[in-house]
Amino acid sequence: MALTRRDLLLTGTAAATLPALGSVGGLSGVGVAHAQSANEPTWRHALSLFGQIKYPADFKRFDYVNPEAPKGGVARQIAVGTFDNFNIVVSGVKGQVAGAVAFIYESLTTASLDEVSTEYGALAEAVSHPDDFSFVTYRLRPQAKWHDGKPVTADDVIFSLDSFKKHHPQYSAYYSHVTKAEKVGEREVKFVFDAPGNRELPQIVGQLTVLPKHWWEGTDAQGRKRDVSATTLEVPLGSGPYRVKEFVAGRSIALERVKDYWGRDLAANVGRNNFDELRYEYFRDATVAIEAFKADQVDWRTENSAKNWATAYDFPAVTEKRVILEEFANRSSGVMQAFVPNLRRAKFKDPRVRRALNYAFDFEEMNKQIFYGQYKRISSYFDGIDELMATGLPQGKELEILETVRAEVPPEVFTTAYTNPVGGSPEAVRDNLREALRLFKEAGYEVRERKLIDVKTGAQFSLELLNSDPSFERITLFYKPSLERLGIAVSVRTVDPTQYENRTREWDFDIVTNSWGESQSPGNEQREFWSSKTADIAGSRNITGIKNPAVDKLIERVIYAKGRDDLVAATKALDRVLLWNHYVVPQWTYTKVRTARWDRFGRPAELPKYGQSGFPFIWWYDADKAARIAKKS
Repeated sequence: MALTRRDLLLTGTAAATLPALGSVGGLSGVGVAHAQSANEPTWRHALSLFGQIKYPADFKRFDYVNPEAPKGGVARQIAVGTFDNFNIVVSGVKGQVAGAVAFIYESLTTASLDEVSTEYGALAEAVSHPDDFSFVTYRLRPQAKWHDGKPVTADDVIFSLDSFKKHHPQYSAYYSHVTKAEKVGEREVKFVFDAPGNRELPQIVGQLTVLPKHWWEGTDAQGRKRDVSATTLEVPLGSGPYRVKEFVAGRSIALERVKDYWGRDLAANVGRNNFDELRYEYFRDATVAIEAFKADQVDWRTENSAKNWATAYDFPAVTEKRVILEEFANRSSGVMQAFVPNLRRAKFKDPRVRRALNYAFDFEEMNKQIFYGQYKRISSYFDGIDELMATGLPQGKELEILETVRAEVPPEVFTTAYTNPVGGSPEAVRDNLREALRLFKEAGYEVRERKLIDVKTGAQFSLELLNSDPSFERITLFYKPSLERLGIAVSVRTVDPTQYENRTREWDFDIVTNSWGESQSPGNEQREFWSSKTADIAGSRNITGIKNPAVDKLIERVIYAKGRDDLVAATKALDRVLLWNHYVVPQWTYTKVRTARWDRFGRPAELPKYGQSGFPFIWWYDADKAARIAKKS
């Protein structure tokens, strides 16, 4: 589904697939900014960061759904890893959260899938903010209910914000500029910001997942008081179109459609949430997951391995067209995926060392030998969103922004277009390794008896490449010999997902692989990714450990951009400075989403531009197709 800024924080969950809003329930306003006086607020049915809102207040449905989609059937999907927690408040900090549990909740607003940055309400029927963006007020729908029948209240919203800010480091940073949430009417909540001008804050507040205060402050079946700061496997109470039906801890979770869901008649829910049951089977090994798919134990698989895509789907059901292989364009997001050195460790603090590690990485040969030539090298922190990627030399507004931090950034920012080293041939590899050794020498190392030695301490440069996925070992093992040719002592270690998460939370690693998804409109999440304030917060997304005043200033330019042109220029400037500090060794990307499915589903004739596949939330179970598959089996 489309990537929203909330998804950038909710790792392991797909919050973008939560229901969107329609026009039922007293929507008002025209969805565009108007002057607002203190006594006469202007209510809007939607918010857009810079552009126009596509759907008016009285819209009947989103263009990309089938309003006649039948309800029923089961969609069985694959989940990776394990889970021991249903409390999303502490996800990323404690335990392994079951990602599917996010689908039982609603947020105040949600994004449409055919617009770049427009939010429509879900729990909220209307929103109001002044022209200076100093606060925002949301008005809840009167029909919004929890699954126990109790109304969703302003107190629930305030409780949710307080809980996430207190117990979730990522959200603490994300909502750091929200100073107060207060009830200002029977169904109205006002969020006050610490300063005006942050035009994104009204929208990211709307992305808040709302939790039931009365449930979390109550007791469980054994009479024990619930604790929103702790992990739990008690099935939580939600307000969304699905609820937890059953689960086996660490192995599977099934959600059932709520037949009396309060929002089923909203315009934006027409044609959505069509399956009676969503089932997620957990696998720790990709090979086992593929075999389960081949055996028709799951219906849908998203394939992230080039090798598997090239070799693992040659079986009779594919030839017989009972299994469909299809790629969907990813127009909604960009990505930086990379080998990430831990800057908190002294040996990685010198940017020349980090650049040398890039020269040792022969992507071209890896792409040929391991990836069947399917990938391209990542060359930007916003790779995949051409408009936001720093290319060539800085010009115009981007150059003006960079001039404000000239003294704090590498000189190459202004003189040289960033490129990754290029390998792929013995000559290129030798040249790259020679350059890597030169950089290491400048950083205070020299080769003695084939070992790269720190001349001050006499210790050999060593590093551990840490993995959580056994299938990724072939990647790190490919990288290892090049590093060893430089005289580095290299170990490759794969640990289980729980140990991996604990080690990364505690910054106990040399080099890991990480990825950061980027939306079409970057904003406050950039603080969580790269700012000095988050570098030492356990569980933050600044896994790299970046502490750079110039980066901090550029992040603020992104957040406080006054128009799309300003946002693009500030993002390019940030991208360029991150690249020239050599914080990571960029890996690779693929511009499409590879999928395999048993052909028992229907979908809209035209999928949303920014929705990727849109599965399962705008698809449906096709009984006729399912019957044909059953006859051939």
